[in-house]
Amino acid sequence: MQIETSGILINMKPFSERDAVAYIFTQNNGVLVGMLRGAMSSKKNRPLIGQVGNVSWNARLDSQLGVFHWEPEKNLSALLLLNSDLLTLMNSAFALIYTLIPERESYEHLYSDTIQLLQNLPNAQNPYDTYLKWEISLLKDLGYALDLTKCSGCGKSENLYYLSPKTGRAVCIDCGKPYMDKLYKLPINLNITERFIRNICDMQGTDFPTVRKYLKI
Repeated sequence: MQIETSGILINMKPFSERDAVAYIFTQNNGVLVGMLRGAMSSKKNRPLIGQVGNVSWNARLDSQLGVFHWEPEKNLSALLLLNSDLLTLMNSAFALIYTLIPERESYEHLYSDTIQLLQNLPNAQNPYDTYLKWEISLLKDLGYALDLTKCSGCGKSENLYYLSPKTGRAVCIDCGKPYMDKLYKLPINLNITERFIRNICDMQGTDFPTVRKYLKI
């Protein structure tokens, strides 16, 4: 079996002194996992997290780990490495993709948003707002679209003050009064998206990524 597409190198784990198991978030096939030969020993053109390039994944059987042929085109993390906050935002996004996105399932919209995130972070006036929009997109692709257009109780579009943790829909101040201790207060911030993501991790039986814990409003 062979897959050819483009992708982002989001994670590598040493397998031996020379090789690594790589995780590449691809445009057409979601997260692919495979062996990257020589990744740990290469002195020139060493694979780096945050690189975007062309990838070929080959395996005799669909169930096998497979082997990558990786041709990087550019490193979108280069400018982020100069700023620890921006690097943490990138690492958080990659960790969430690695943790929550199933292998070989297409997430083309999220892939496009991830490319835009890496491109926009270096020049963003507020990088955390830029990252927050990416997390909202992630939640949408995972089936947790946040609806802030109207109140889930009465349908009004004015005085939206709360967000339901169960439905992800806005609640106006009047409808929310009896339940204010159970609702999230708007506007949406990283603390709110963290709660949704933690719930997803719990449902999937996965650990909440450590790097994401460092991001607060």
